[in-house]
Amino acid sequence: MIPLRDSIPSRSRPYVEYAILALTSLVFLYELLLPERALERFASDFGVVPARVTGSLPFGHPLMEGPRYAGLVTAALLHAGWLHFLGNMWFLRIFGDNVEDHLGHGRFLVFYVLCAVAAGLSQVAADPASPLPMIGASGAVAGVMGAYFVLFPRSKVLTVVPIFFFLVVEIPAISFLGIWFLLQFLNGTLSSAAGAQGGVAFWAHAGGFLSGILVLGLLGGWRSPQAPSARWRGSFSGGWRG
Repeated sequence: MIPLRDSIPSRSRPYVEYAILALTSLVFLYELLLPERALERFASDFGVVPARVTGSLPFGHPLMEGPRYAGLVTAALLHAGWLHFLGNMWFLRIFGDNVEDHLGHGRFLVFYVLCAVAAGLSQVAADPASPLPMIGASGAVAGVMGAYFVLFPRSKVLTVVPIFFFLVVEIPAISFLGIWFLLQFLNGTLSSAAGAQGGVAFWAHAGGFLSGILVLGLLGGWRSPQAPSARWRGSFSGGWRG
């Protein structure tokens, strides 16, 4: 399912969301300029390497040279390709403005960083000995989606559903986001059962979504938002694991 836009207009400009989009875009453009070997090292140094976080690698191992914990934050700025980058930024643009509108700019920044960290730790817990770098904003964006799930369940999401052709339908946000979370959880369970490594970091997605709900509460955001009446609005909406 591909969301096109939601039905809840924001009452204020999401300046933090814009800053995240801009900074992540700049980092991605920098990645595009790197040769392959340098790009791999960049992802290793600034991504989440579970085995480095848990210290399960032997002393002197090349992967232990990178920052041990900083990647839990910086990994959210890196992406493994155009599809990975555009998908994450698109979802953030669609769901992030309303969450920032509700929390305010400062709390939203704290919220986003904490969700990125929690998502990374979720993947570390699921595969603690993995030497594969996990990169991408998916976990932090999943946290935004988790908060949106709680705050705006009655919102509608205009969605492209590719079956045998592209069907455009209006789906309640609680259904869209609930289905998305269940898919991440089921895929994560199947991947763990099969002992699969690499590819998509499903547990980071599922952990990010749940952390978004919890962090929202920790920041005092569980109160019902005073949202404007829902109406469709024009919107610029919006190897490695991601």
